[in-house]
Order: sequence, then structure tokens, then C-alpha cells
Amino acid sequence: MKKVKLDIVGLSYSQTQSGAYALVLGEVNGRRRLPIIIGAFEAQAIAIEIEKMTPSRPLTHDLFKSMADTFHINIQEIIIYNLVDGVFYAKLICSDGKNTHEIDARTSDAIALAVRFDAMIYTYEFILASAGIVIEGNDFLFLENMDSIAKEPEAESMTATAQQGFGDLTTEELQQKLQEAIADEAYEKAARLRDELNKRGKS
Repeated sequence: MKKVKLDIVGLSYSQTQSGAYALVLGEVNGRRRLPIIIGAFEAQAIAIEIEKMTPSRPLTHDLFKSMADTFHINIQEIIIYNLVDGVFYAKLICSDGKNTHEIDARTSDAIALAVRFDAMIYTYEFILASAGIVIEGNDFLFLENMDSIAKEPEAESMTATAQQGFGDLTTEELQQKLQEAIADEAYEKAARLRDELNKRGKS
């Protein structure tokens, strides 16, 4: 299967779901974006490393990096390899210089580790084709909500409640709101609208 390289293009606090963030991955040399809803702890772990801030004590992902360095293990890349019922699945491709292993991981954890190891982020074309959003114009400011991310308390993992709230809308209204959300660069809302449209298309 064809792999597509991704970059982190944004991390935005959700105004509609307490403790939720939208991690936006972008297709390298392309206009497709892959929004993924993640929890506050994982969002903070990603943002702290991108901004090169040093916490007073190592976070879990920093501890993993220290242990891996100690035993000469490197993460070469991460792959978002599947999407089932709105949940992304990822794996780490690790090497000790002699052997290569694949390790299953939550997507948010995998990306938090990727930024620490300077590892490439990939997904497959079929995932980007089905779950990606094509945008026009300029991307929103990178990590524009960095201050709020650093202050947010740790949140529970997101549940299916993030998909609620659009049941009374027609398909046409959903499509209109999706375009409005993309125009407003509200990617977390656009992701939920897209998932609702996809769900109706399968029914």
C-alpha cells in the first residue's frame, strides 16, 4: 500500500468538547489534512516537545525516550495504518541497529514519541482518502493555542460523545456546515461533521 508522509500543521483546543484537542496532520506537498481528536495530556506532551520546553520532571514520553536511548533503540517512523469506527490505529517502527520491530500504539502517543525521536509520520493513501479534509487557502497559525494547552488539566480519553450533536441536521445541512468549518479552520468540528457524513453514507 502507498504510504503518504505527514507533518504536524496544528494543534487546536476544542471549544465544544471539554479536555479535547484537534491534532491536525497535513499531507506533505499536498492540501489534505487529517484531524485527530486527542486528550489534553497527549496534546500537552506534543506541544511541549515542539516548543522545546523542559518540564520540571520528565513526562511519560520523555521517560520512554530516555530508556530507548539508554538501550540504543531508535524509532525510525510511525504509521497510522487503520481507521475503524472513527478510531485511528498506529504503530511504531523501532530498530536497535540490527533488528526492526513494529509496536502497536495509540496514535496520540505515537506522535508524541515521533516528535521526540525526529521520526517520520506516515499514513496510507486509503486512510487519507476516506478521512482527510481538502482545504483551500492558508493553514491556521501553528499551535495558536499554545498558552491554553500548557494550562489545561489532564483529561480522560475522548469517547463517542464527541460525535454527537448533528443528528437533527439533514445531509445537505451537514455538508454546508462542513464547508463552513473548513473555511473557519475549525478542524475538530470539521472532523466530527465528516464522520457523521461518512456514517450516514454507510447506512
